Amino acid sequence: MVVNGGKNIVVGPTAVTHFTATVTASDTAAGVKQTWLDLWHGSGAYDDHDGAIARAGELKCTVVSSTTTTCTSSFQVKANARAYTNEVANALAGIWHVSPGAVSGNRVQSSDYSYSTVKVQRASQLTVDATPEPVKKGKTVTVTGKLSRANWDTHKYAGYSGQPVKLQFRKKGSSTYTTIKTVTTSSTGTLKTTVKASADGYYRYSFAGTTTTPAVNSSGDFIDVR
Repeated sequence: MVVNGGKNIVVGPTAVTHFTATVTASDTAAGVKQTWLDLWHGSGAYDDHDGAIARAGELKCTVVSSTTTTCTSSFQVKANARAYTNEVANALAGIWHVSPGAVSGNRVQSSDYSYSTVKVQRASQLTVDATPEPVKKGKTVTVTGKLSRANWDTHKYAGYSGQPVKLQFRKKGSSTYTTIKTVTTSSTGTLKTTVKASADGYYRYSFAGTTTTPAVNSSGDFIDVR
């Protein structure tokens, strides 16, 4: 079984997010006629779930052998504070349960309400700005930025507060970033710190991610040191 190609499902503040899930099932007695998969959110049993993502497209099945069938389902999910089926509110970000099922050739049905889990996350953005440019060697460089994530309830991006973000530097001619220090985002998601200019190169911020929000790197901002 593979959900979204094995990646987390990342949902932005406005556009619909599409993904697929593939389930392979076997029955040695009568083969498999059809499989399916749903996703649900909740801290308890399935009957108490508070969010659901159901198949939204045509189910495509391929008979692999006389005993095995593989089916692929299309899904779509969007941000909406009401959190109906195939819609997610901020409170639903994080771990979701994966519930697959199958019907055999002799119509015996089998399912598992919590076979595995997948993360459904609020899309993230990260910026950086290093100044002044150019700068004299040994002088102070101020590096600002902002970590934001999708607010599914308001359909906008909003600052992500209290998060550790690494300031990294890549020397001109190198392909590797090295962490200089860790900076914590403000109540509005902003970042600000200073370093001493040492060589031409690129500064960037790097966020490792959380259960509800994916990892993200800013682009690199070049500083010319003279």
